[in-house]
Amino acid sequence: MAAMPEISQETGFAGESGAATIQERLQKRHQARAEDAERRKEAKESKSVAEEQGEYFSSSFNAERASIEELLSSCSGADRATVAQRLEEATAKTLQLQKFLNDSTLFLTQYELRKAQAALQKLQSSLAEAREEALPRKKFAFRARAKATDKASAADAPPPPSDAGAPADSGGAKVDGAAESEQCSFSNMDGVCLTKTAEEIQKRDVLLTHLTNCKVRLFGSPSTLHLKHIDNCEILCGPVSSSVFIDHCINSTLAISCQQLRTHNTTDTRVYLHVTSRAIIEDCHGVSFAPFSWSYPTLEEDFGVSGLDQDRNNWSQVDDFNWLAAGTHSPNWSVIPEADRITNWDL
Repeated sequence: MAAMPEISQETGFAGESGAATIQERLQKRHQARAEDAERRKEAKESKSVAEEQGEYFSSSFNAERASIEELLSSCSGADRATVAQRLEEATAKTLQLQKFLNDSTLFLTQYELRKAQAALQKLQSSLAEAREEALPRKKFAFRARAKATDKASAADAPPPPSDAGAPADSGGAKVDGAAESEQCSFSNMDGVCLTKTAEEIQKRDVLLTHLTNCKVRLFGSPSTLHLKHIDNCEILCGPVSSSVFIDHCINSTLAISCQQLRTHNTTDTRVYLHVTSRAIIEDCHGVSFAPFSWSYPTLEEDFGVSGLDQDRNNWSQVDDFNWLAAGTHSPNWSVIPEADRITNWDL
């Protein structure tokens, strides 16, 4: 006679335990499939949202850019008062466009971000050119530092009338006071200390070009800051409300705060930075970064004027356009060790 199947005392009938195990496996498999389907659905929805955000950004950005370009074009042939009003409006719109770009960086692809940044930089350059063409400013009038051999013969001579009352910087160069108040730039200087007050640069474009062995202090909040052909200089600047552009800077130390930083053709330069977007370098070598550490009595007030978020600083988030290896740090920039950072700028 065949053996009777063993009856489980716990379940009360044969095979119950095996059936429960199979049922449990089926439930786990069904749950795993459901979770996988949910993940795919969420990924699809996330991609769709990102695409929609990208499309909205692109259309809005391009429409606003076209509006600014139209404003700049309308300056041609207009009277001076009208041109000034339109340039002021274009400047305000450009600052808003910069903020829109900064707020959109989280969902933009690298290609979209670079494309928008290049378009914005071109727009800012066009704005500066339009302002210079329509509302040209009076040039600087410098008197070069007298040589030691000339001082004896000139000691008894009265000062030239054109220099009467002109301020002298600590390096010995004198600047025409009237020109100084109209022009937001320093150019072609060597071995001098230069300063701009908040009243002189507030909400204006500042250009520093062809400076060697100089110390520069810019107080206040400029609209933009352009540094070109800077050699062995120390440049400290108050919070810039939009962008800082650096080109051909070598062996220098900079302290800057801004919404956007773009650095080109720069070597062996230390940047103490506060930036609310991601800094960008291109064709650079030996550039190092640390948090912005310059301070002066009206810094907090100038941050308020600039509109920069003091709690948001991406000083160590640097994109190198010449380094595309994902997950590998670019060899072209580094972080300044804490022990080597400048903390007292008055020395």
